[in-house]
Amino acid sequence: MLNSHSVSNKDVELGRSRPLSMKTLQNLGPLIALVIMVIVFQALTGSFISIGNFRSILEAAAVPSILAVGITFVILLGAIDLSMQGTIATASMTLSLLVANGINQHDFGLSGILIAISIGVIFGALNGTLHVFGKTPSLIVTLGTWFIGLGLAAVLFPDRVPTIHEPLVLGFSSVHLGGLSLIVYIAFAIVAAAYFVLKYTRLGRMIYAIGGDEGIIVASGLPIKRYKFIAFVISGGIAAFGGVLLSAQLGNGNADIGAGQLFPAISAAVVGGTLLSGGRGGALQSALGAVILEVLGNGLIQIGAGPYSRNIFSGAVILVAISLTSYHLRRKLRVVK
Repeated sequence: MLNSHSVSNKDVELGRSRPLSMKTLQNLGPLIALVIMVIVFQALTGSFISIGNFRSILEAAAVPSILAVGITFVILLGAIDLSMQGTIATASMTLSLLVANGINQHDFGLSGILIAISIGVIFGALNGTLHVFGKTPSLIVTLGTWFIGLGLAAVLFPDRVPTIHEPLVLGFSSVHLGGLSLIVYIAFAIVAAAYFVLKYTRLGRMIYAIGGDEGIIVASGLPIKRYKFIAFVISGGIAAFGGVLLSAQLGNGNADIGAGQLFPAISAAVVGGTLLSGGRGGALQSALGAVILEVLGNGLIQIGAGPYSRNIFSGAVILVAISLTSYHLRRKLRVVK
Protein backbone atom coordinates (compact mmCIF):
# COMPACT_ATOMS: atom_id res chain seq x y z
CA MET A 1 0.00 0.00 0.00
CA LEU A 2 2.86 2.31 0.80
CA ASN A 3 4.42 1.80 -2.63
CA SER A 4 1.08 2.26 -4.32
CA HIS A 5 0.46 5.42 -2.35
CA SER A 6 3.96 6.67 -3.17
CA VAL A 7 3.43 6.04 -6.88
CA SER A 8 0.10 7.81 -6.72
CA ASN A 9 1.69 10.86 -5.12
CA LYS A 10 4.44 10.81 -7.72
CA ASP A 11 1.88 10.66 -10.51
CA VAL A 12 0.03 13.60 -9.00
CA GLU A 13 3.25 15.57 -8.73
CA LEU A 14 4.10 14.79 -12.34
CA GLY A 15 0.58 15.68 -13.39
CA ARG A 16 0.92 19.04 -11.72
CA SER A 17 4.37 19.75 -13.05
CA ARG A 18 3.52 19.07 -16.68
CA PRO A 19 0.87 21.78 -17.03
CA LEU A 20 3.20 24.18 -15.24
CA SER A 21 5.99 23.40 -17.67
CA MET A 22 3.63 23.68 -20.63
CA LYS A 23 2.32 27.00 -19.36
CA THR A 24 5.85 28.31 -18.89
CA LEU A 25 6.78 27.20 -22.41
CA GLN A 26 3.71 28.89 -23.87
CA ASN A 27 4.43 32.13 -22.03
CA LEU A 28 8.08 32.20 -23.06
CA GLY A 29 7.55 30.71 -26.51
CA PRO A 30 6.97 34.00 -28.39
CA LEU A 31 9.99 35.62 -26.72
CA ILE A 32 12.15 32.59 -27.53
CA ALA A 33 10.92 32.70 -31.13
CA LEU A 34 11.82 36.39 -31.34
CA VAL A 35 15.36 35.77 -30.09
CA ILE A 36 15.82 32.87 -32.52
CA MET A 37 14.63 34.99 -35.45
CA VAL A 38 17.04 37.79 -34.56
CA ILE A 39 19.95 35.33 -34.35
CA VAL A 40 19.03 33.64 -37.65
CA PHE A 41 18.62 36.91 -39.54
CA GLN A 42 21.91 38.19 -38.11
CA ALA A 43 23.64 35.01 -39.32
CA LEU A 44 22.10 35.39 -42.79
CA THR A 45 22.68 39.11 -43.25
CA GLY A 46 25.55 39.98 -40.93
CA SER A 47 24.01 43.37 -40.25
CA PHE A 48 20.58 42.68 -38.77
CA ILE A 49 21.64 43.44 -35.20
CA SER A 50 22.25 47.17 -35.27
CA ILE A 51 20.90 50.21 -33.49
CA GLY A 52 19.56 51.65 -36.74
CA ASN A 53 17.70 48.48 -37.68
CA PHE A 54 16.21 48.05 -34.21
CA ARG A 55 15.00 51.65 -34.36
CA SER A 56 13.35 50.94 -37.71
CA ILE A 57 11.63 47.87 -36.27
CA LEU A 58 10.35 49.80 -33.24
CA GLU A 59 9.03 52.58 -35.46
CA ALA A 60 7.28 50.09 -37.74
CA ALA A 61 5.84 48.10 -34.82
CA ALA A 62 4.60 51.11 -32.78
CA VAL A 63 1.14 51.66 -34.30
CA PRO A 64 0.50 47.92 -34.96
CA SER A 65 1.30 47.32 -31.27
CA ILE A 66 -1.20 49.96 -30.20
CA LEU A 67 -3.91 48.52 -32.43
CA ALA A 68 -3.16 44.98 -31.26
CA VAL A 69 -3.42 46.05 -27.62
CA GLY A 70 -6.77 47.74 -28.27
CA ILE A 71 -8.37 44.71 -29.91
CA THR A 72 -6.92 42.46 -27.20
CA PHE A 73 -9.52 43.77 -24.73
CA VAL A 74 -12.24 42.28 -26.93
CA ILE A 75 -10.38 39.10 -27.88
CA LEU A 76 -9.83 38.28 -24.20
CA LEU A 77 -13.62 38.16 -23.88
CA GLY A 78 -13.73 35.45 -26.53
CA ALA A 79 -15.31 37.99 -28.92
CA ILE A 80 -13.94 39.84 -31.96
CA ASP A 81 -13.89 43.44 -33.23
CA LEU A 82 -13.69 43.79 -37.01
CA SER A 83 -14.63 47.49 -37.09
CA MET A 84 -11.04 48.71 -36.78
CA GLN A 85 -10.53 49.68 -40.41
CA GLY A 86 -13.75 51.68 -40.56
CA THR A 87 -13.01 53.34 -37.22
CA ILE A 88 -9.50 54.32 -38.29
CA ALA A 89 -10.79 55.72 -41.60
CA THR A 90 -13.52 57.85 -40.03
CA ALA A 91 -11.19 59.09 -37.27
CA SER A 92 -8.55 60.02 -39.85
CA MET A 93 -10.98 62.01 -41.98
CA THR A 94 -12.55 63.69 -38.94
CA LEU A 95 -9.13 64.69 -37.63
CA SER A 96 -7.85 66.02 -40.94
CA LEU A 97 -10.93 68.21 -41.44
CA LEU A 98 -11.06 69.63 -37.90
CA VAL A 99 -7.43 70.52 -37.23
CA ALA A 100 -5.45 73.03 -39.30
CA ASN A 101 -5.54 71.68 -42.85
CA GLY A 102 -5.31 72.59 -46.53
CA ILE A 103 -9.05 72.21 -47.26
CA ASN A 104 -10.95 74.46 -44.85
CA GLN A 105 -10.39 77.10 -42.18
CA HIS A 106 -10.97 74.82 -39.19
CA ASP A 107 -8.31 74.86 -36.50
CA PHE A 108 -9.61 73.06 -33.42
CA GLY A 109 -6.15 71.88 -32.35
CA LEU A 110 -6.25 69.47 -29.41
CA SER A 111 -10.05 69.48 -29.46
CA GLY A 112 -9.93 68.15 -33.01
CA ILE A 113 -7.74 65.26 -31.86
CA LEU A 114 -10.10 64.48 -28.97
CA ILE A 115 -13.14 64.59 -31.25
CA ALA A 116 -11.45 62.16 -33.65
CA ILE A 117 -10.73 59.77 -30.77
CA SER A 118 -14.32 60.14 -29.56
CA ILE A 119 -15.44 58.79 -32.94
CA GLY A 120 -13.82 55.50 -31.99
CA VAL A 121 -15.46 55.60 -28.57
CA ILE A 122 -18.85 56.02 -30.28
CA PHE A 123 -18.14 53.11 -32.62
CA GLY A 124 -17.07 51.01 -29.65
CA ALA A 125 -20.21 51.97 -27.71
CA LEU A 126 -22.37 51.04 -30.70
CA ASN A 127 -20.60 47.70 -31.03
CA GLY A 128 -20.91 47.04 -27.32
CA THR A 129 -24.59 47.99 -27.21
CA LEU A 130 -25.59 45.81 -30.15
CA HIS A 131 -23.48 42.87 -29.00
CA VAL A 132 -24.05 42.98 -25.25
CA PHE A 133 -27.59 44.30 -24.98
CA GLY A 134 -28.85 43.36 -28.44
CA LYS A 135 -27.29 39.90 -28.08
CA THR A 136 -25.98 40.00 -31.65
CA PRO A 137 -22.74 38.08 -32.40
CA SER A 138 -19.74 40.39 -32.25
CA LEU A 139 -18.57 39.12 -35.64
CA ILE A 140 -21.76 40.38 -37.32
CA VAL A 141 -22.02 43.62 -35.36
CA THR A 142 -18.45 44.76 -35.94
CA LEU A 143 -18.50 43.69 -39.59
CA GLY A 144 -21.44 46.04 -40.07
CA THR A 145 -19.78 48.95 -38.28
CA TRP A 146 -16.61 48.30 -40.30
CA PHE A 147 -18.52 49.15 -43.49
CA ILE A 148 -20.39 52.01 -41.83
CA GLY A 149 -17.05 53.54 -40.90
CA LEU A 150 -15.68 53.15 -44.41
CA GLY A 151 -18.84 54.71 -45.82
CA LEU A 152 -18.68 57.70 -43.46
CA ALA A 153 -15.01 58.25 -44.32
CA ALA A 154 -15.83 58.21 -48.03
CA VAL A 155 -18.66 60.72 -47.51
CA LEU A 156 -16.39 63.01 -45.50
CA PHE A 157 -13.59 62.85 -48.09
CA PRO A 158 -13.44 66.22 -49.95
CA ASP A 159 -12.48 66.86 -53.56
CA ARG A 160 -8.79 66.60 -52.79
CA VAL A 161 -6.65 65.00 -50.08
CA PRO A 162 -6.82 67.09 -46.87
CA THR A 163 -3.23 67.84 -45.90
CA ILE A 164 -2.70 68.22 -42.16
CA HIS A 165 -0.90 71.38 -40.98
CA GLU A 166 -1.55 71.00 -37.25
CA PRO A 167 1.79 70.91 -35.35
CA LEU A 168 0.27 68.90 -32.49
CA VAL A 169 -0.62 66.09 -34.89
CA LEU A 170 2.49 66.19 -37.05
CA GLY A 171 4.64 66.33 -33.92
CA PHE A 172 3.69 62.76 -33.03
CA SER A 173 5.74 61.60 -36.00
CA SER A 174 8.27 64.42 -36.52
CA VAL A 175 9.48 64.99 -32.96
CA HIS A 176 12.20 62.51 -31.96
CA LEU A 177 13.78 61.67 -28.62
CA GLY A 178 16.79 59.40 -28.50
CA GLY A 179 16.39 58.66 -32.19
CA LEU A 180 12.78 57.46 -31.81
CA SER A 181 9.60 59.34 -32.66
CA LEU A 182 7.00 60.20 -30.03
CA ILE A 183 4.77 57.48 -31.49
CA VAL A 184 7.13 54.81 -30.14
CA TYR A 185 6.98 56.27 -26.63
CA ILE A 186 3.22 56.57 -26.88
CA ALA A 187 3.08 52.89 -27.84
CA PHE A 188 5.12 51.95 -24.77
CA ALA A 189 2.82 54.06 -22.57
CA ILE A 190 -0.36 52.50 -23.98
CA VAL A 191 1.00 48.97 -23.62
CA ALA A 192 2.01 49.69 -20.01
CA ALA A 193 -1.38 51.24 -19.19
CA ALA A 194 -3.28 48.35 -20.77
CA TYR A 195 -1.12 45.86 -18.89
CA PHE A 196 -1.89 47.60 -15.60
CA VAL A 197 -5.64 47.72 -16.32
CA LEU A 198 -5.82 44.05 -17.32
CA LYS A 199 -3.69 42.79 -14.45
CA TYR A 200 -4.51 45.00 -11.50
CA THR A 201 -8.06 46.31 -11.92
CA ARG A 202 -11.48 44.75 -11.48
CA LEU A 203 -12.21 45.45 -15.15
CA GLY A 204 -9.19 43.41 -16.21
CA ARG A 205 -9.97 40.53 -13.88
CA MET A 206 -13.56 40.40 -15.10
CA ILE A 207 -12.47 40.43 -18.75
CA TYR A 208 -10.24 37.42 -18.13
CA ALA A 209 -12.96 35.68 -16.16
CA ILE A 210 -15.59 36.23 -18.85
CA GLY A 211 -13.25 34.92 -21.53
CA GLY A 212 -12.30 31.95 -19.37
CA ASP A 213 -15.83 30.76 -18.69
CA GLU A 214 -18.66 33.22 -19.18
CA GLY A 215 -21.26 30.69 -18.04
CA ILE A 216 -19.82 30.51 -14.54
CA ILE A 217 -19.66 34.30 -14.26
CA VAL A 218 -23.28 34.65 -15.40
CA ALA A 219 -24.38 31.98 -12.92
CA SER A 220 -22.62 33.86 -10.11
CA GLY A 221 -24.80 36.89 -10.77
CA LEU A 222 -21.96 39.29 -11.54
CA PRO A 223 -22.79 42.21 -13.91
CA ILE A 224 -20.79 41.08 -16.93
CA LYS A 225 -22.58 43.30 -19.47
CA ARG A 226 -20.95 46.51 -18.29
CA TYR A 227 -17.46 44.99 -18.53
CA LYS A 228 -18.04 43.63 -22.01
CA PHE A 229 -19.42 47.01 -23.08
CA ILE A 230 -16.37 48.82 -21.68
CA ALA A 231 -14.01 46.42 -23.49
CA PHE A 232 -15.58 47.35 -26.84
CA VAL A 233 -15.40 51.06 -26.01
CA ILE A 234 -11.69 50.75 -25.19
CA SER A 235 -11.06 48.86 -28.42
CA GLY A 236 -12.83 51.53 -30.47
CA GLY A 237 -11.10 54.42 -28.73
CA ILE A 238 -7.64 52.93 -29.19
CA ALA A 239 -8.40 52.14 -32.85
CA ALA A 240 -9.36 55.78 -33.43
CA PHE A 241 -6.19 56.97 -31.70
CA GLY A 242 -4.30 54.63 -34.02
CA GLY A 243 -5.99 56.47 -36.89
CA VAL A 244 -4.71 59.77 -35.50
CA LEU A 245 -1.15 58.43 -35.32
CA LEU A 246 -1.32 56.94 -38.82
CA SER A 247 -2.55 60.31 -40.12
CA ALA A 248 0.38 61.97 -38.36
CA GLN A 249 2.77 59.61 -40.13
CA LEU A 250 1.09 60.15 -43.50
CA GLY A 251 0.60 63.89 -43.08
CA ASN A 252 -2.98 63.87 -44.31
CA GLY A 253 -6.37 62.28 -43.91
CA ASN A 254 -7.24 59.27 -46.02
CA ALA A 255 -10.33 57.08 -46.22
CA ASP A 256 -8.11 54.08 -47.00
CA ILE A 257 -5.61 54.68 -44.21
CA GLY A 258 -6.90 51.73 -42.19
CA ALA A 259 -6.55 49.22 -45.02
CA GLY A 260 -4.39 46.31 -44.00
CA GLN A 261 -4.42 47.16 -40.28
CA LEU A 262 -7.09 44.81 -38.92
CA PHE A 263 -5.76 41.36 -39.63
CA PRO A 264 -2.13 42.19 -38.73
CA ALA A 265 -3.46 43.41 -35.34
CA ILE A 266 -5.37 40.17 -34.78
CA SER A 267 -2.38 38.17 -36.01
CA ALA A 268 -0.06 40.03 -33.63
CA ALA A 269 -2.32 39.16 -30.71
CA VAL A 270 -2.39 35.49 -31.70
CA VAL A 271 1.34 35.24 -32.39
CA GLY A 272 2.06 36.83 -29.02
CA GLY A 273 -0.04 34.23 -27.21
CA THR A 274 -3.48 35.81 -26.84
CA LEU A 275 -6.10 33.12 -27.47
CA LEU A 276 -8.98 33.88 -29.83
CA SER A 277 -11.16 31.78 -27.54
CA GLY A 278 -10.56 34.31 -24.75
CA GLY A 279 -9.31 34.22 -21.20
CA ARG A 280 -5.58 34.03 -21.91
CA GLY A 281 -3.00 36.51 -23.16
CA GLY A 282 -2.78 40.23 -22.62
CA ALA A 283 -1.32 43.55 -23.67
CA LEU A 284 2.33 42.55 -23.38
CA GLN A 285 1.75 39.36 -25.38
CA SER A 286 -0.06 41.18 -28.18
CA ALA A 287 2.56 43.93 -28.37
CA LEU A 288 5.29 41.30 -28.48
CA GLY A 289 3.42 39.61 -31.32
CA ALA A 290 3.46 42.87 -33.28
CA VAL A 291 7.22 43.15 -32.78
CA ILE A 292 7.69 39.52 -33.89
CA LEU A 293 5.80 40.15 -37.13
CA GLU A 294 7.81 43.31 -37.82
CA VAL A 295 11.10 41.51 -37.12
CA LEU A 296 10.02 38.74 -39.48
CA GLY A 297 9.06 41.19 -42.21
CA ASN A 298 12.21 43.25 -41.77
CA GLY A 299 14.46 40.20 -41.83
CA LEU A 300 12.80 38.70 -44.89
CA ILE A 301 13.24 41.96 -46.78
CA GLN A 302 16.92 42.07 -45.86
CA ILE A 303 17.55 38.54 -47.15
CA GLY A 304 15.82 39.44 -50.42
CA ALA A 305 12.50 37.59 -50.03
CA GLY A 306 9.78 38.83 -52.36
CA PRO A 307 6.31 39.99 -51.21
CA TYR A 308 4.70 36.63 -51.95
CA SER A 309 7.40 34.76 -50.07
CA ARG A 310 6.98 37.11 -47.10
CA ASN A 311 3.25 36.41 -47.06
CA ILE A 312 3.92 32.67 -47.05
CA PHE A 313 6.38 32.90 -44.15
CA SER A 314 4.10 35.23 -42.18
CA GLY A 315 1.13 32.94 -42.68
CA ALA A 316 3.17 29.94 -41.59
CA VAL A 317 4.29 31.71 -38.42
CA ILE A 318 0.69 32.58 -37.54
CA LEU A 319 -0.47 28.99 -38.10
CA VAL A 320 2.33 27.60 -35.95
CA ALA A 321 1.58 30.14 -33.21
CA ILE A 322 -2.11 29.23 -33.17
CA SER A 323 -1.32 25.52 -33.08
CA LEU A 324 1.16 25.80 -30.21
CA THR A 325 -0.96 28.10 -28.05
CA SER A 326 -4.29 26.35 -28.48
CA TYR A 327 -3.52 22.64 -28.90
CA HIS A 328 -3.86 21.84 -25.20
CA LEU A 329 -7.24 23.63 -25.20
CA ARG A 330 -8.60 22.00 -28.35
CA ARG A 331 -11.52 20.48 -26.47
CA LYS A 332 -12.50 23.80 -24.94
CA LEU A 333 -12.17 26.01 -28.00
CA ARG A 334 -15.38 27.49 -29.31
CA VAL A 335 -16.52 29.75 -32.11
CA VAL A 336 -15.94 33.40 -31.24
CA LYS A 337 -18.98 34.94 -29.61
